[in-house]
Amino acid sequence: MMPNNHNQAPSWQPLSKLPLLAQMIDEGLTYALEQYQKLQKAQNLTHPLDDQTVERILKVFAEQQEIMWVYTEQVSKWKTENLDATQKQEIDKLETQLSQMENAIADILSLTNQLKQKST
Repeated sequence: MMPNNHNQAPSWQPLSKLPLLAQMIDEGLTYALEQYQKLQKAQNLTHPLDDQTVERILKVFAEQQEIMWVYTEQVSKWKTENLDATQKQEIDKLETQLSQMENAIADILSLTNQLKQKST
């Protein structure tokens, strides 16, 4: 589903891939929320994170932020199809989770940048 590079278009998936995308989004949201909680705890430490860890967090979540549009667009494409009630409910759930994930990623990047400035 994801492009191999920034110039290549995504391979849009058939509706049969809904369960796979739902799992990916569930896991991604859980991971982002866990990382945000860890960063919040680190905020109270004198030397919260080493430079290498900060750079890795920034890189990973900046990359995730860049590909969020692919998930959002895939869900939007599926939303236009003839959905049964279960599929519609799952897509509505995914839209909510994608919004939460986008917010969590933005919060992670913001907090990590604050921690980066604190350690310098």
